[in-house]
Amino acid sequence: MPPHATQCDNRSPATDACRPGHAGRNADEASVIAVGMSGGVDSTMAALLLKQAGYQVIGLTMSIWDGSVPLNATKASGCFGPDEAQDIDKARHYAERLGIPHHVITLAGEYRRNVLDYFCAEYRRGRTPNPCVVCNQRIKFGLLPEQARVQGVQFDRFATGHYVRIRHDRDSGIYHLLRGIDRDKDQSYFLARLTQRQLAGLMFPLGNRRKKDVAALARDNGFEDVAEGPESQDFIASDDYSPLFNATDIIPGPIIDQDGKLLGRHRGIIHYTIGQRAGLGVSAGTRLYVKELQSATNTVVLAPRDALYSRAMIIDQAHWIAAAPPRNATCHIQLRYRHRSVAARLEQIEANRWVVTFQDPQFAVTPGQTAVCYRNSECLGGAWIEQALDGRGTPK
Repeated sequence: MPPHATQCDNRSPATDACRPGHAGRNADEASVIAVGMSGGVDSTMAALLLKQAGYQVIGLTMSIWDGSVPLNATKASGCFGPDEAQDIDKARHYAERLGIPHHVITLAGEYRRNVLDYFCAEYRRGRTPNPCVVCNQRIKFGLLPEQARVQGVQFDRFATGHYVRIRHDRDSGIYHLLRGIDRDKDQSYFLARLTQRQLAGLMFPLGNRRKKDVAALARDNGFEDVAEGPESQDFIASDDYSPLFNATDIIPGPIIDQDGKLLGRHRGIIHYTIGQRAGLGVSAGTRLYVKELQSATNTVVLAPRDALYSRAMIIDQAHWIAAAPPRNATCHIQLRYRHRSVAARLEQIEANRWVVTFQDPQFAVTPGQTAVCYRNSECLGGAWIEQALDGRGTPK
């Protein structure tokens, strides 16, 4: 756990955290740390570790639910939903047990403008959005600490329970984002658009720990209840996104194959994404997958699995955490959170647009999703997938 967002070799055996006296970036000590607390085990244990390391710790929980969306009752858990009050109560309860102050920061309007409006706009364009990447960049690591300070909460650094690490190069002053050592829980994919300014003020106490050890830490310190609690899995607490949209956004239309043959009718393109096989409602004698969403004609195009493999893609609005890679660099590309990264070559074509050529063809390259670049364990940055290409560099 690196104070001042540095890689630390001055560890406390009792807590596996850096001692408060290890200044890192400069001589002034970051003695007051605000922790984003969700009411779950990871953020609660992040606060515990920081307190055990000798820091003054403050809990921050954001409130984003405004009751404006009639979410259908499901078993799905998520950040935005009618159960938010219970999550806030949990965070407040665990903060009290830790003996730390707790503040609730209301960001409902900001969440709607930055996350929900973006999400809906992308689907209207026939793209598949990645709301968690946007939320982390703009809300959790942006407006949450910013608004807390505006409201008079004073702290030196902001911490969360994400499973990532930061390394600070003292000679260059550059901060590098690294995968968490628990590859099953590594969350660097969702943080690939963080900036140097943001990373300079962050701490990730769990980056050098495994999830099972964090759960054991909770049990060992009397937090058995939070150790066994459910984890938030989505950006809204529902597996039905349709209440986020206007009725005019959900218009049935044709489902066709690659040759234009009509196969059936869809329920609205917001219900589909590239690579989807289940719930298509068509019978064609062979397994078909969503290959394309044509928003201009409100059409869903299906194709056999083999037709969904791409040898290349164009990415846009590239964001590099430390520095842009060379114009013809090689790295590993991760296309989805659970996607196993693949070796690829990057070729810059404009300031923030690149062609990515995969070593091996990739399935369901999805416009609107985030492509994240890695070199070994370092997250170099990410970009939005604009278009899948075939082996000749032409649109599929």
